[in-house]
Amino acid sequence: MRKTLTTLQTLRNKGEKIAVLTCYDASFATLMENSGVDVLLVGDSLGMVVQGRESTLPVTIEQMAYHTACVASGARQAFIMADMPFGTSQVSPRETFAYAAQLMAAGAQMVKLEGGAAMVETVHFLTSRGIAVCGHLGLTPQSVNQLGGYRVQGKSDADAQQLIADALALQQAGAGMMLMEAIPAALAAQVTAQLSIPTIGIGAGAGCSGQVLVVYDMLGIYPGKKARFVKDFMPGAGSIAQAVANYVAEVKAGTFPAAEHSFY
Repeated sequence: MRKTLTTLQTLRNKGEKIAVLTCYDASFATLMENSGVDVLLVGDSLGMVVQGRESTLPVTIEQMAYHTACVASGARQAFIMADMPFGTSQVSPRETFAYAAQLMAAGAQMVKLEGGAAMVETVHFLTSRGIAVCGHLGLTPQSVNQLGGYRVQGKSDADAQQLIADALALQQAGAGMMLMEAIPAALAAQVTAQLSIPTIGIGAGAGCSGQVLVVYDMLGIYPGKKARFVKDFMPGAGSIAQAVANYVAEVKAGTFPAAEHSFY
């Protein structure tokens, strides 16, 4: 039986960590769910790790729908979430709905979109019409040019309070899950305590309801400098399936991320 948003909410309510990995094809989808991954995120990160682009910005809705369909073909139990690519959620709520509908038709159970208060109307429009939405706060890669690079967010008191307010507003608008990227661990734990929906962290400390990594990062396949929040699970694993299973086990046990993977 396929996991649902209700399944994830139950895990959060019970205090069981949610294990998430990015996924872009059917073969990895099957391997990941067999290794215990709860949520497969069809990320627009594919623009960088699959297409070799400098950012996620060039990824199109057609490409996202294609990869979502591939993942859905390989997964029978894992929850499937797909990113709204750049330019599809920054438009009117009605236009965003049309784009999101393409991802749902391809096999997604939830879409993820970046942004805070500016996205509240859109989130309400989508969720009131049957599309589950995950918010994305902190470092939002689609805004990398505006942010001036891939930098930790929410460090000042004002920025932290704004992030908390954005998270609460998105939840009120109907968001069913919240992803927080590259923010201080204490702030992520505070947001998690204030929200009633699951929170997923990446570079946000161990206090979130779950964790996500780009699968190529956790397998040690990445160009250039490794991000602080990344851990390579391949050494000593013997196989990709075992590495993924080890990742799931550490997320569930709360031992990943450790202090060295977090920001303060």
